[in-house]
Amino acid sequence: MGIQERRTREKAARRRSVLDAARTMVLERGFNGTTTKSIAERCELSEATLFHYFQNKDEILLSLLFEGISYAADLLEKIIADNLPPQERLASLWITYAMINREHPEYVHVFGYLARPQATINISAEVKDEIARSSGDNFRRLATILQGVVPPGTERVAADLLWGSFIGLKTLRDTRQNLGASPLPNEQELGQVFQFLDAGLRAASDKGDQ
Repeated sequence: MGIQERRTREKAARRRSVLDAARTMVLERGFNGTTTKSIAERCELSEATLFHYFQNKDEILLSLLFEGISYAADLLEKIIADNLPPQERLASLWITYAMINREHPEYVHVFGYLARPQATINISAEVKDEIARSSGDNFRRLATILQGVVPPGTERVAADLLWGSFIGLKTLRDTRQNLGASPLPNEQELGQVFQFLDAGLRAASDKGDQ
């Protein structure tokens, strides 16, 4: 292995280490409590050294955001490729959402972070466009999955409903937990939520066929 290749690999490994530390910090302390200093300490770097790999905290969070968008894209593409019957696709989609929350809750946190007014202050127009493009691609994947599940022409609205329900329920659970209350909805209740949504979408589809 040449010197340049080794340096490239070492840099990539160090960036992964920083991002892994950031995932943990976001879950433990939230966005405001996550600082470049705390991230550097978690991965045993000086803050000055961290800045060799990321310019600031925003760039670290954006890296997690793009990771999350790409991760979700792969899962949605798998559902499309499985070519399941419409209602099985819907169930697979809800299971996929739950898996994202279970295996990578930091992505869900970062998705929600974009709703904050200050989240995009230091982001260039080019990066904003890339976020909008890549996240828009995922919503188009969602709409594809929902074809045949909801009346034609309503796929995007249904996609918004499902994603908004998922993010909203996650936020509600976290809020209750942060206040010392029971972290609800639990897994059983999330299943009930899906039943409600499924019944509503079925009714809408049946009405659209009439």
